[in-house]
Amino acid sequence: MEDIILEMRDITKIFPGVKALNNVNLQVKKGEIHALVGENGAGKSTLMKVLSGVYPHGTYTGDIYYQGKVCEFKDIKESEKLGIVIIHQELALIPYLSIEENIFLGNEQGRHGLIDWHVTTTRTQELLATVGLKELPSTLITNIGVGKQQLVEIAKALSKEVQLLILDEPTAALNEDDSDNLLNLLLEFKQQGISSIIISHKLNEISKISDSITVLRDGATVETLNVKEDNITEDRVIQGMVGRELTERFPKRESTIGEIIFEVKNWNVYHHLHADRKVVKEIDFHIKKGEVVGIAGLMGAGRTELAMSIFGKSYGQKISGQLYKNGKEIHLNDVSQAIKQGIAYVTEDRKHCGLILNDDIQRNITLANLNKISKNYVIDENQEIVVAEKSRRQMKIKCSSILQKTVNLSGGNQQKVVLSKWIFTEPDILILDEPTRGIDVGAKFEIYSIINELAKEGKGILVISSELPEILGICDRIYVMNEGTITGEIAGNEASQEKIMKCIMRNEELQEKNTKCILSK
Repeated sequence: MEDIILEMRDITKIFPGVKALNNVNLQVKKGEIHALVGENGAGKSTLMKVLSGVYPHGTYTGDIYYQGKVCEFKDIKESEKLGIVIIHQELALIPYLSIEENIFLGNEQGRHGLIDWHVTTTRTQELLATVGLKELPSTLITNIGVGKQQLVEIAKALSKEVQLLILDEPTAALNEDDSDNLLNLLLEFKQQGISSIIISHKLNEISKISDSITVLRDGATVETLNVKEDNITEDRVIQGMVGRELTERFPKRESTIGEIIFEVKNWNVYHHLHADRKVVKEIDFHIKKGEVVGIAGLMGAGRTELAMSIFGKSYGQKISGQLYKNGKEIHLNDVSQAIKQGIAYVTEDRKHCGLILNDDIQRNITLANLNKISKNYVIDENQEIVVAEKSRRQMKIKCSSILQKTVNLSGGNQQKVVLSKWIFTEPDILILDEPTRGIDVGAKFEIYSIINELAKEGKGILVISSELPEILGICDRIYVMNEGTITGEIAGNEASQEKIMKCIMRNEELQEKNTKCILSK
């Protein structure tokens, strides 16, 4: 027992109408990376919130032993004092404060109520060097990317002399390079004796760095696997998560593709704040009826900016170009016009842009098409209930009732509510931006099945995804974007990760050659 840093025994947590955790047990060894996996709603994040004091002692039953002693944390500050630090999936940084201000927020360096900025800056530089960031401590958070923000969160954790680091979906919003950097950093921490608990749906990452994997299902502990001794495969972990062998990651679909339903020509968009910065450059693409079209590319390629600018000019300025639906030019100057023309956009950021978290499932589902359940501007509440219940059944949304607040749903079920909302608008063209980000393999399969059904109905589907296996697994045709331009178009049955990456790298090489030519002149 000497090498056990954490033990959670028989943890039970009940929310109104839902038993989120049912006698869960967890053991973490000193200096190991311990993965916590399970389907959405399995209780992973809830268990970590119990551990860190977000859900204080008294709101759950069971015992927490940390370094051999019973702990009854009343809040997160008590757990942090002992070196337990949690980094949530939604980063808790303040955009318009500097890196150093964020790192020491609530833990200011100084005496007698005065901040010692020299000490603050010096310690920040040391912490940034540890996590591999070269930014100045005075740099504002809003001016760095998501990958670097994640490293700032880790630097913040290190400032609290962390001994047990908890990371909830740390790579969900990161590109492949940033993900690799973060995972390598965790391996370095392991060498320093720091223990880590990582929650992730990316099983390839789990297999790469974890020493142990604990599987939760329906709020209960299923098993704990030793990665090296048990020779664990991704399929073995999935079997534990879903309770059965998942033989296919992507549902099969027979494509029945018709005429062109939507076309974009010579589309240009400038940055929403910087009017001289072009983020989408002379884009041309089309979607056919019953076709699933993918857009692949690295983060920052301009994919989301393209999608949002099409959807009623939700992003950007000085937008130019033409949009055609069924051969006729259409003008989408705002979101309401886009909806009327049968265009729907499922955002990559469901929590901030896709849902009203403090409202219930029922109202979130009907929000984008209130006219359908209204008469003389008065909502028919009985009809709203019928619509919401139908969506709940069809989308298999796990909830206590349609009156449950969406904030209390798991990520996968929140995503199903967002999809339900836009399907209720009865779109002809559905744009899906990172439709399976941060959700488990079982929920992914269900969403892929929904996409297939919509395509079968003759709708045109555009899927933006940073996961190349996903793009390859569900799309009939793939466009590749880089630096705001389309650099390649590949038929789905001919596509591979290598071909997609070649399209991206080809553009990188052209950019480099152009830069050299300009410099030589």
